[in-house]
Order: sequence, then structure tokens, then C-alpha cells
Amino acid sequence: MQDKFAADVTLTASGGGKFEITVDGRLAYSKKAVGRFPTDEELDALA
Repeated sequence: MQDKFAADVTLTASGGGKFEITVDGRLAYSKKAVGRFPTDEELDALA
């Protein structure tokens, strides 16, 4: 994803299958908050 968007993208794993995606220091997606995995379209829209 980093090559696609030219951004600093970080996937932070935690216990229980929950994770957060941070783009350029901004929380862009939280499976913990949403309760599901992001769709491909949601991932494309993160940048």
C-alpha cells in the first residue's frame, strides 16, 4: 500500500484479531471500532 499511495502506512496488530491502519500518522481504519475487516474499496479510499 505504501508504494501505491506514496504514504507512510502502518498496520498495528493487537490481540484478538483487532488492528488499526495509520496513514501518515492519522488513524485511517480501526477494525476494533468498526467490528469488521475493511473492503477493498475502503482500503483504496484510505489515502
